Amino acid sequence: MLIGEVARRSGVSARMLRHYESLGLVRPTGRTGAGYREYSTEDIRRVFHIESLRSLGLSLREVGSALDDPGFTPAGLVDDLVRRTRERIAAETALLTRLGRIGAAEPAGWEDVLQIVALLQGLGAESAGRRQRAALSVAEEAPVPVKALVEAVLGEADANVAGALRWALARAGQDATALLAEACDAPEAEVRERAVLALAELPTEEATVRLRDALSHSDPVVRRRAAPALAARGVTGAVPTLVDMVAEAVNDVEAADALSALASRPALAERITGLLVERLAPGPAAAAVRRRLAQALAGIPGDPADRALRDLSADEDPGVALTARYVLTLRQEG
Repeated sequence: MLIGEVARRSGVSARMLRHYESLGLVRPTGRTGAGYREYSTEDIRRVFHIESLRSLGLSLREVGSALDDPGFTPAGLVDDLVRRTRERIAAETALLTRLGRIGAAEPAGWEDVLQIVALLQGLGAESAGRRQRAALSVAEEAPVPVKALVEAVLGEADANVAGALRWALARAGQDATALLAEACDAPEAEVRERAVLALAELPTEEATVRLRDALSHSDPVVRRRAAPALAARGVTGAVPTLVDMVAEAVNDVEAADALSALASRPALAERITGLLVERLAPGPAAAAVRRRLAQALAGIPGDPADRALRDLSADEDPGVALTARYVLTLRQEG
């Protein structure tokens, strides 16, 4: 069979068949009287073998070794092909993700595209300083891939970089609330905490709604991160969680400050005092709790708080009594 006919039947161009011949991969076994290459049935079978191996990702050199080396074993090569294929898929997946992020940012021109690419490269840098600079470079007027920012926030362990990323996310001007709310239910505890911290910095009504939902979350860390943020927004539903934080010594100073800010409303001050008083418990084991509650009462105005502090000034624990008397003195002087 002549080369043209082989090309038609095999789908391999005559030029490629000549290239195979030059590399020694397949050599026509015969020639016609006019000197044209003539392929035998075995030659054509070898062409199909070459194409089959190439379809697996083998180079032509590797194809030659596979077909001609009697000691060739395919296991090692197949393992290598698997590894290379996975690497290629990972690279293509990363490229697809990057393109999707660029498209989602709706760039107006190539200058926008270049800015987005630079931001993505910065966010993915190994250097914490470079990641932080990338986050701080976010401008309100420039297109920003919000999903990339959210993923960066959720994956960032460095506190300084995380703060810059949360700032950038709030500054981006695009709503990332749904993505962050979904991340509040992530399997990893650190991701849940990062998500609620980022939600707390979004100045939107939708973020407030999601933070309210977080108050009933099964993860106490999520609840405790949401409560101070809600208090700053005037949400009274955060009060029970804040009282728990004071009693349990979890960010108790922050929680006491939040309660004090909410207690500027007289009706709420009485409710906060009542909840704090409910947590008072006698006995030496609870002395530290009573001391923290006395300190929290210092920021709550009104007669109910004064009465609670007077009761605590006679506490069986000297530290609690001293703290309560000191707070009462400050309130009287004030």
